Amino acid sequence: MKNIMFRSILLIAIAMLTTGCSTAPKSQAKRDQLHNETMTAIETFKKEDPTMQSFFDEAKGYAIFPSVGKGGIGLGGAYGKGELFKDHVMVGHCDLSQATIGFQLGGQVYSEAIFFQTDEALERFKTGNYAFSAQVSAVAVTAGVSADADYENGVAVFTIEKGGLMYEASVGGQKFSYVPK
Repeated sequence: MKNIMFRSILLIAIAMLTTGCSTAPKSQAKRDQLHNETMTAIETFKKEDPTMQSFFDEAKGYAIFPSVGKGGIGLGGAYGKGELFKDHVMVGHCDLSQATIGFQLGGQVYSEAIFFQTDEALERFKTGNYAFSAQVSAVAVTAGVSADADYENGVAVFTIEKGGLMYEASVGGQKFSYVPK
């Protein structure tokens, strides 16, 4: 019974997060702003941990979400827009939605980088219906941390906190959408 309630609440939260969210910015000005923020986030990841350069150099592709807002009180959610790169060229827009349930209180903003080790992992993401089935296992970026990080199922995830405070012991998942440029 608890499992059915949990799944129902999680599905409702995911539906609420994904309703009305558009993957690609509507105006050219908004697309330009997102691209500038994305390029700044890439530079920030590299500055915070210079060893991340190898992920940028060797990945088949990567998705950068420069600003993901997250908050919750019991039920939580997060949302952010980003860009997908293949061979260092921006190929489309993507968005991230997250729903969680459990002990959580507060809000935070962070940047997230997802690296794809293989063409297959990148293509799975590009299907536009990609999800991490459990709370994403991300590495918080600090100097040198990526030197020991590795891919899991062809994917490596890194985050940098930008601000806020979040107390959390929750479960949930991230879902991603993609539209080509």
